[in-house]
Amino acid sequence: MNRQLRIAGDAIASIEGIGFSHASGRCRRYGLGMRMLPLLLLACTAEPVEEPWDGTVRERCFEGVGDPAKGLPEYDVFEPTIGRHCAGTDHQDIAAVERLVFLGDSVTVGTPPTDPEDFYAELVSRALQDEWPGLQVDSCAEWGARGHHLMSDQIPRCFPEPTDQRTLVVMTLGGNDMSNAAQDISAGATVEEIMPDVEEWSNTFRTAIQWFREDEATRFPGGVDVVFANIYEFTDTTGDMDACPTAATFGVSGQAPEIRSAYVSINEHYVETAVLTGTDVVFSLEHFCGHGFKNEDPDNECYRGPGTERWFDGTCIHPTPEGHEALADLFLDVILDRVPE
Repeated sequence: MNRQLRIAGDAIASIEGIGFSHASGRCRRYGLGMRMLPLLLLACTAEPVEEPWDGTVRERCFEGVGDPAKGLPEYDVFEPTIGRHCAGTDHQDIAAVERLVFLGDSVTVGTPPTDPEDFYAELVSRALQDEWPGLQVDSCAEWGARGHHLMSDQIPRCFPEPTDQRTLVVMTLGGNDMSNAAQDISAGATVEEIMPDVEEWSNTFRTAIQWFREDEATRFPGGVDVVFANIYEFTDTTGDMDACPTAATFGVSGQAPEIRSAYVSINEHYVETAVLTGTDVVFSLEHFCGHGFKNEDPDNECYRGPGTERWFDGTCIHPTPEGHEALADLFLDVILDRVPE
């Protein structure tokens, strides 16, 4: 970006509080008087100028996390726009939100023994209320929710009628579906037998995300943005269900390395959904890998070094307070487009 446009952006930002991003060339808020409009348009319509950022998503963001030879999600084929924060995609300009709605499962609801004040949804809510004073926060997330509950229950409850409020939807969903797949494998099913179910869950999830874009002008005349996490897992890619001491209590046990391909498939599908719908996905799978129940194993392909925190609690699939904080940071990086200095 040239010096004149940088000065224009800085001037507008300082006068009106607009979040003008030098890196992306985007304007996050409007509301200038007509006298300043030409300057605003000049600054906001300039072509973004960024330093080259070459390579695949994995090379740019997750090099050394996981073994590609064993199979990892390949997102580049879908041509997503990746935020320089590497927390997820960057398909939306999220600004001036008036209503924040949480959908999804127990990760979003929060579970003991973590204190409710430390749940990721609470952390995100507080941060965004600071960002957008007066922000209304609602939740239709439920313990045990699976993909089909979005259209059958949560969306109708939280969005019974059109709303003029600029809306942001945040969710985690799919972990219970994949836990069901793990239970099936533990009971003797093959990965080939569970893959049709995984594909069905992926398509059901996509249908729900598409709902927000279909007839958007009528349902959300004030605009709607959607940010969802992809699906993490607690074995750090190994499929060693017994790594979590209480796994058998929840119906999973033994060795199931073959479930890796199911996680690859559904997480690729989530990124494709984000691209097709112009929504955003948070890379929780990649960021939590190495923080599971193999966090102390130096031979694990996601090993992050001595003293790495475990982000999963005794239920195997729910975050610890540290995990909730990490998940909140990922969501906030994507929502607020926070870029490391």
